[in-house]
Amino acid sequence: MSKSEAARMIGIARKTVAMILKHSVPPGYRRSRPPVRPKLDPFIPIIDQILEDDKRQLAKQRHTATRIFERLRD
Repeated sequence: MSKSEAARMIGIARKTVAMILKHSVPPGYRRSRPPVRPKLDPFIPIIDQILEDDKRQLAKQRHTATRIFERLRD
């Protein structure tokens, strides 16, 4: 079956069919280096500690993102 015929049958563009046939598994996205977060990086250990402590709490008593932000701000 040609690419054009497959594209017509499936209802997608020929170029899309060619891309699909080129890769058996989608290539995906890979970062060249980890993201830089200059404002957040100093607080990561504190946030991790809060989340680790929350694992022992009941679900209703755990911190939300807003509450963690308020604790860091204060």
